[in-house]
Amino acid sequence: MNATFKRLPVHRQEHEAAQDTESRLRGIAQALDLLVGELQLVADSHPTTPVRSDDDALDRAIQIYRDRRRREQIFGDATLFGEPAWDILLDLFVASRHEKRIAVTSACIGSAVPATTALRWIKILEERGLIEREVDEIDARRIFVRISPRGAELMQEFLAG
Repeated sequence: MNATFKRLPVHRQEHEAAQDTESRLRGIAQALDLLVGELQLVADSHPTTPVRSDDDALDRAIQIYRDRRRREQIFGDATLFGEPAWDILLDLFVASRHEKRIAVTSACIGSAVPATTALRWIKILEERGLIEREVDEIDARRIFVRISPRGAELMQEFLAG
């Protein structure tokens, strides 16, 4: 071969620039995750959620979830206010009142944290009897999560107070 390849030195500035770019991309990915979660909530709840229903607990759960997403947007940093277990419970409580099934992937998005973190919290909530998993009868690859009767009772108690 006639071509001679030279190994280019990696300068400290180039390395720092690459790390900065990676950090910015992670921030953008987190912001997109939040937006997807908010869009999913709006898409799931908008057609069936009146401005005010006769279910005060449902209305309060929806408002709390929306306020949490709004707070993250205003402060620009979802990591400041992370409570993925609470977001999952709110999402599943609302879904149960609308008689909607939530896939694990949607619950992860609704938690506004990385999927691995959300999955860890789903496992903890299931172990504590607050949520339940069920396999999709049509597509066994898909798993749904729902709030358990105990979880719904505790959420109702909190939201009614």
